[in-house]
Amino acid sequence: MKTAVLGTGVVGQALASRLLELGHDVVVGTRDPEVTLSRTEPDGMGNPPFSAWLEAHPAARLASLADAVTGAELVVNATSGAGALPALEQAGADNLAGKVVLDISNPLDFSQGFPPSLFVKDTDSLGEQLQRAFPQARIVKSLNTLNAGLMVDPKALGEESTVFVAGNDQAAKDAVTELLHSFGHTDVIDLGDITGARGTEMLLPVWLRLMQTLGTASFNFRVVR
Repeated sequence: MKTAVLGTGVVGQALASRLLELGHDVVVGTRDPEVTLSRTEPDGMGNPPFSAWLEAHPAARLASLADAVTGAELVVNATSGAGALPALEQAGADNLAGKVVLDISNPLDFSQGFPPSLFVKDTDSLGEQLQRAFPQARIVKSLNTLNAGLMVDPKALGEESTVFVAGNDQAAKDAVTELLHSFGHTDVIDLGDITGARGTEMLLPVWLRLMQTLGTASFNFRVVR
C-alpha cells in the first residue's frame, strides 16, 4: 500500500520503519525537506537526526507534506498535537479528500511545563477538529494511547493489550484495524464515531502519570471483559 507518514520524529520513524518491514511503499512528509535533512544535531530527547534514519532506510523517501500525500492510499498523521492541523493544511484538503487518515496525534499543551495539559477535551477532541477541518478525509483515531515502540510491536510486552479505533467511516476503520492486526495488535475495540477520540485523548493524563510512577513508557492498557 502507498503510505504517507506525516512527521519525522520518533513516532513517524517507528511507523515508517514498520510499514517498510511489512512491504508498504512509504513516503515521509515534512514541512521543508531541505531543512529536515540539514539538521545534524540530536533532537531534544537525544535521538539522532532524521537524516540518519533515512540513510538507514533507503527504501523510504522524504517529500513535502503535499507531495507525500499525493498518490497515497493511507495517510498517517504522526505529528505533534499542536502541529496536526497546520500539517494537514499544508498537505492540502484536495489531496486528503477520500483518503484514510490514521490520526495518532494528541492535544498536549506543554506551555506550563511537564506534565502537559490538554488544549481540547471533554466536549471536543483533536480528532474531531481535524475531521471538521477536512470533511472529505476519512479520519480514524488510533494508536494514541501507547508509546511509539508498542504502536508497531505490541508483542514486546509479552501480554495482550488493547488499542482503540474511532471514526465516522466504517470502511476506513476496517482498513486501520487490518493495519493494526498486521502490526501485531490482537485486541482492537471500535469506539464508534470520531467523538470516541475524546476518551482516548483524555487517557493521556493517566498515561503520563503512569509513566512517571512506573519509570517506563513500555506499558499499555488492557480491557478485560
